[in-house]
Amino acid sequence: QVQLVESGGGLVQAGGSLRLSCAASGSIFVINAMGWYRQALGKQRELVATITRDGTTNYADSVKGRFTISRDNAKTTVSLQMNSLKPDDTAVYYCHAGVSPTGLYFYTAWGQGTQVTVSS
Repeated sequence: QVQLVESGGGLVQAGGSLRLSCAASGSIFVINAMGWYRQALGKQRELVATITRDGTTNYADSVKGRFTISRDNAKTTVSLQMNSLKPDDTAVYYCHAGVSPTGLYFYTAWGQGTQVTVSS
């Protein structure tokens, strides 16, 4: 079983910055893509950003130019640098990872979520 532990959420004023991190541990043979989703109150969960093992990134249009996703060399930690934050970025942010415990199959693991609140 794989655990994804997130950190770095909190309260920030509009225009400010936060950095989220997510560390994977447990039974890991390989992790494919990692990334972040978010869910605002009363809304569906939406993709924020993803990064593959080779470093290819993908961003939601709403965060392009403001957020930067990165991954450590060991490929088990993913970070999200969030700049120029807006009240619309307020949500619970969830880390996700495509994990293979044996190399034979993959499944998506999720973190418990971390709250990001941006005040106007």
